Amino acid sequence: MILTAFFKALAQLPDPRFQSVLWRGLGLTIALLVALYAGSLWLIGWLTTEPLVLPVVGEVTWLGGLLSWGSLGLVIVLSVFLMVPVASLITSLFLDEVAEAVEQEHYPDLPEIPRLPFIEGLRDTVSFLGVLVSANVMAIVLYVILPFAAFFIFYALNGYLLGREYFQLVAMRRVGRDGAKALRAAHSGKIWLAGCLMAVPLTFPLVNLVIPILGAATFTHLFQMINRD
Repeated sequence: MILTAFFKALAQLPDPRFQSVLWRGLGLTIALLVALYAGSLWLIGWLTTEPLVLPVVGEVTWLGGLLSWGSLGLVIVLSVFLMVPVASLITSLFLDEVAEAVEQEHYPDLPEIPRLPFIEGLRDTVSFLGVLVSANVMAIVLYVILPFAAFFIFYALNGYLLGREYFQLVAMRRVGRDGAKALRAAHSGKIWLAGCLMAVPLTFPLVNLVIPILGAATFTHLFQMINRD
């Protein structure tokens, strides 16, 4: 069941609706990083309007240029670490569209439902990211104490978190929050294993950018299989 759901999701990745979500997420991420750099340049320009005068050295005219180049280097470094989580966060805002595309392609008999309100989706996305980051930061302690079990801890933890959140995301569209929680509790083992499958590509650069889309699509199939049974 899990592999069937995964391969169906994988086969639909070229879908223009999936690609639209991916490129919008990446585009908004790049725009955010550019805005961060532009904001830092404006702040540096404002702070260095008047030349700095130091004792003995005298007037310092090169500080603004140094800070400008330094801010560029900082943004480049930050982008290496922030690109994936920020892109995942932004992409997650559009995952309702992914679930809808899967249902239209594979389950056309389902009745149409209104899309999740943007504010509600944003709240759930930020909450999920917060839990994901917090749990992985705390897990660092376990990695140090139990280095031989680090890989198992990473996949087990992120498998649980990804499975919990993606299943909740797609299930509550059809059965509400309470219904989604009840289904998740009844099929926790299966959902955890599917989450572990989603956690594996997280360790591969660039590939991990498609995990939100692949996860939402996989768990849409999994929910339909579980719900119909």
